[in-house]
Amino acid sequence: MPSEREPRPDTPVPDDTAGKVGDGIKLSRLVVSSPVDAIAVAAHLVGFHPSLSLVVVGISDQEGVMVMRRDLTPAHQVADVDASDLSSVEGSESVDECLMSMLKRNEMSAVLLLGYGPEELVTPAMNSVSQAAEQAELPVWVALRVDQGRWWSYTCQDPGCCPPEGTPYDISTSVIAAQATLAGQVVLHNRDELIDSVAPLQGPARTAMQQATQRAEQRMCERMTASGSATDNAAQVVDEGRRFIAELADRVRDGLARLTDDEAAWLGLLLLSLRLRDEAWVRIDVDHLHQHIAFWREMTRRVQEPYAAAPASLLAYAAFASGDGGLANVALDRAEAADPSYTMAHLLRDVIVAGIPPKHVRLNITPEELATGYAEQKPTQGHDGSNSPS
Repeated sequence: MPSEREPRPDTPVPDDTAGKVGDGIKLSRLVVSSPVDAIAVAAHLVGFHPSLSLVVVGISDQEGVMVMRRDLTPAHQVADVDASDLSSVEGSESVDECLMSMLKRNEMSAVLLLGYGPEELVTPAMNSVSQAAEQAELPVWVALRVDQGRWWSYTCQDPGCCPPEGTPYDISTSVIAAQATLAGQVVLHNRDELIDSVAPLQGPARTAMQQATQRAEQRMCERMTASGSATDNAAQVVDEGRRFIAELADRVRDGLARLTDDEAAWLGLLLLSLRLRDEAWVRIDVDHLHQHIAFWREMTRRVQEPYAAAPASLLAYAAFASGDGGLANVALDRAEAADPSYTMAHLLRDVIVAGIPPKHVRLNITPEELATGYAEQKPTQGHDGSNSPS
């Protein structure tokens, strides 16, 4: 086990990119000065209170913060790796070696390690990841086991500050928790709540959207079979859709984008067009990601399943661009459930697995440049995504 100082005074999480993965949601400058602060940082960066998990927080003065979480099972097997998290890997490297390689590639200079669960489950995982950190020459600032409202240190042997029965904690007492709350970050109880936050609406809302979708499908059929060629009719729908999405982007930015059922259903159909999906993609404003996340989360929940891949992928992009890898991955699960071959979803999943910082993923293309690219390539319309200039 590498040597570890308990969370040392004034250990900052850099405020330039303090967030969930890479350069996520900005908070005030965070100072990790106790184990409780470390636990609070992990919970707010992951977005929910982990359980039976290993959480690794990479820290760098230059590149900010990366957080990765993976489920733990007996025998230190990897059962699931979610969003802010390390995903399944191939090759000769162990999972932990791959994790540390990812942190090094992203110029992390130290790590916080937190294992959630009983000792027999956490300790083997902690030993493995600590050894990988040592081999990668990444100092471990904190190594804790957290379970049932108590924490234990893996290196401190002083029973005066780290008693063998563990130390009770309450992250609500942490300054970090207060700062995160003021910044609008909410810690969910568990990952299931995160999954539920992108699940289809139920009850009367679902019924209303089913009826609106039927009307939208009838409207699209009438538009495509109107007098004139099918090509001209499709082009007209795309032109009108571009104007609608441009107007919608302004409404989203201003927080005024609540759509009627008919508008939401129509948008779901329009996004089957790669041209219109990409129009919505490039109009996700990185300076107003909170509004875009709220809008595309709502759309992901409202549209009927055959139309969910595009809005769920757009939600995943907005979430990841904000640094919220956890939300990004559950959104991608929705997208892939709706269309297992959806290329945008696969692209974003590969980016997350590779550990590419969000700031390197944000699109640097204007709607005008997108229009030029489509005019030059003349892609076929569809929902596969393979001909997208993105």
